[in-house]
Amino acid sequence: MMKEERVMQRIVKRAAGAGSLVLFLFAIALIVAGTRIQTEGAQNKSEHHGDEDWDDNGPDHQPESYAIGLWGDLPYSDVQAEIGVPNLIADMNSQYLAFTVHDGDLKAGKGTPESSSPTSCSDSKYIQAMVYFQMLHAPAAFTPGDNDWVDCDTATNGPFNSLERLDHERSLFFNTPLTFGQHRLHQAVQTDTVVAPCKGWVAGDFTGTTSYKLEACVENRRWTFRGVTYATLDIQGSCDNRCKDFPDNAEADSRRDADIGWMRETFQVAKDRNSVAVMFISQADPGFNDHPIESENVRNPKTLVCLNCTASTPDGFQAFLTALRDEVTAFRKPVAYVHGDTHYFRIDKPFLDTAGRRLENFIRIETFGDNAFSVDAQHPDISDLNNVHWVKAFVDPHSREVFSFQPQMVPGNRVAVPVP
Repeated sequence: MMKEERVMQRIVKRAAGAGSLVLFLFAIALIVAGTRIQTEGAQNKSEHHGDEDWDDNGPDHQPESYAIGLWGDLPYSDVQAEIGVPNLIADMNSQYLAFTVHDGDLKAGKGTPESSSPTSCSDSKYIQAMVYFQMLHAPAAFTPGDNDWVDCDTATNGPFNSLERLDHERSLFFNTPLTFGQHRLHQAVQTDTVVAPCKGWVAGDFTGTTSYKLEACVENRRWTFRGVTYATLDIQGSCDNRCKDFPDNAEADSRRDADIGWMRETFQVAKDRNSVAVMFISQADPGFNDHPIESENVRNPKTLVCLNCTASTPDGFQAFLTALRDEVTAFRKPVAYVHGDTHYFRIDKPFLDTAGRRLENFIRIETFGDNAFSVDAQHPDISDLNNVHWVKAFVDPHSREVFSFQPQMVPGNRVAVPVP
């Protein structure tokens, strides 16, 4: 591990242990002070279209191969927060990556009393995540997860009003069109507050929102890099804020419509730019078929109807999946869907058409995450490091499939089998 990463690991741990917002801000200031920012310069613009979320696509530009880092559902315990994630970040920094994306869930679903690192939905949890993202050398993108805001209404997480916590994330993580990281990328931002806006919080306690405002889904981002278009979507695990302690169907309906609109617009942008592929990054595992591996929905793969949903656990994904299937089929070129949520690393092709035929141009990647073994955070188990790893995506715009993937087992987080 490099010297600056050892220093940052100590700062993160001390700040977390002290519960000090001042120390967290000091940590961020140390990182930002040395940040080399790439904004709207020539490398981030199209020469002919002026699109700041599009890297150099001039007539002499030849898309080159590159790699990106995918991770999420971390950290879920003190061991993961203080050892595992710093190890993972150092491993990412040891490799040349064009950018990284965290697919949501900055914490476990429930807070742990007397933990040495932030585990509730207090402001310090989000500041800790900012420190992590700023430690990354490559541009660092992020999309929220349900544990970050939907589940914040549970007692061990505060409790807080869920939508208020999402608005807090919007103001903290998504107040500029730039990624985090010691280098940054410019992103397009969903700014619609008229046609299909999201909802923001005005009033209400942890039991629910009583007054809303129209709010742009600024967490939804898009960028095109070397011939491939990428987009994040705020789609949440379990049932997309339609179940658990205090569901909010009004919020979920508006965000669903915004997500579908952003997804469809992303395909149109990809067509307009002649992108060779599209990648979406989101938190939710929507369940694609009728043979689940973990806790995802059981779904008829032809009709996309949920087979195990109930009145108390409704389906939050059928409308999105139906629209996505139409767009994937029409696009014809490779489409990757990256998510976390169910914490089972896998790469497969689970999407079928209405006749039951596999969509050959679609691939799903689920990142590592969670699976913490500790029951009591006061007696952390080193085995919590067992799933603190990441996925390296290789992108070759000249190849037929464009994407290939390789799990990256962080050497410092290996606990079952020692490093050779």
